[in-house]
Amino acid sequence: MTLTVALMAISANAQVYVGGGFGIASTSVDGGDDETTFKFVPEVGYTFNDEWAVGAAFGWEGASKGAKTVSVNPYVRWTFLKSGMVSAFVDGSFEYDHEYGDGHDADGFGVGLKPGVAVSLNNHLSFVTHVGFLGYEHIKNNKTDAKADRWGLDVDGRNIIFGLYYSF
Repeated sequence: MTLTVALMAISANAQVYVGGGFGIASTSVDGGDDETTFKFVPEVGYTFNDEWAVGAAFGWEGASKGAKTVSVNPYVRWTFLKSGMVSAFVDGSFEYDHEYGDGHDADGFGVGLKPGVAVSLNNHLSFVTHVGFLGYEHIKNNKTDAKADRWGLDVDGRNIIFGLYYSF
């Protein structure tokens, strides 16, 4: 009975949200062709209270020339600042990526922090942006068995995602 009451109390404040984001970037090389990359990242999550949420993003990224990537990114979100309709958060995430096509075959994973900002437009709709990544990434080329590891902070034009969330 106590467990039922506890679950009801948690559920009373909880909200499910759906949405996602998109990104676009263009790379220009001297004397070469421009390349445009597109990113589509649908997302679903569950808000426990004003500070904590869990969710998962499922991504697809493609380029006008080159490989494509699919990804899965479960996360835990901590909202550390809330002021009026604006809140700042950080996602503690684990990401798996698979790159394919145009001669590519690679798998990668990353563990780290993704900061972001949300602006509540009304009780149900929010504008959300994620900016950057701080953590560890590992990539393995399945054709050549080559591996790469990267630690650090990555904030560039290809690592910004804008999106909308709808909360039920």
